[in-house]
Amino acid sequence: MLYSPDELLALLIVTGGILVQAWVGIGFGLLAAPLLYLIEPAYVPGPILMLGWMLSVVVVLKQRHTLNWRRVFPAIVARLPGSWCGALLLVSIAPYQLSLFFGSALLLAVWLSSRHYALPLSPVSLTVGGFFSGLLGTATSVGGPPMALLYQHEPRLTARNEIAAFFLIGTPMSMLMLLLQGGLALLSPILILKMIPGVLLGFWLSRRLERVFKRDSARLAILWISALSALVVLWRGIMEGLAGQLAAG
Repeated sequence: MLYSPDELLALLIVTGGILVQAWVGIGFGLLAAPLLYLIEPAYVPGPILMLGWMLSVVVVLKQRHTLNWRRVFPAIVARLPGSWCGALLLVSIAPYQLSLFFGSALLLAVWLSSRHYALPLSPVSLTVGGFFSGLLGTATSVGGPPMALLYQHEPRLTARNEIAAFFLIGTPMSMLMLLLQGGLALLSPILILKMIPGVLLGFWLSRRLERVFKRDSARLAILWISALSALVVLWRGIMEGLAGQLAAG
């Protein structure tokens, strides 16, 4: 399989993004999507979703004997109505308003978490987290932080594995909505095929990192990535709002 210079750069970006998500539990879409979009807009959103889902498959297969499916199940179930509500909001409220509201709410949640105001991990909190993950994922394309913030005090591997299980089931819901809205072409199968080595290499590198950098908590990384996600969503809302005002004027 031949790669152009741009595709090799994209492969490097995918590998780095997958490495972060395979170690922390979130971050691939946030870190990789803007850079891949600059190389080729077709990487977003279909291939990004598919490659992230492939990582979830790899993690779940590797950790299937230690996964607590019963605990993460309420979040998986709640993601579906959350995604549906997010789709309703998209057709009833301007996208920039959604970005401003949810970006601010997410930033507030990160700040409260940094002050040790964190929800305990329970069926109720996981249901709420799963719902808002689906809501934000559909409305703003940033669905990881609500779940990650819930797991911030859990051991890093537990958080990564159960968040991967959540996305294993939840991502196909987003992909189905993508297919219904835009058709199969948005998945760009050739781009996905060429980036699969980046998924495998990124996961392999994360395993090597675990042996060198033995840290049981990813709380700080989760807070930083979640805060960055909130700022990206806020910035998107501000820019879309300004563009709308200029177009109206």
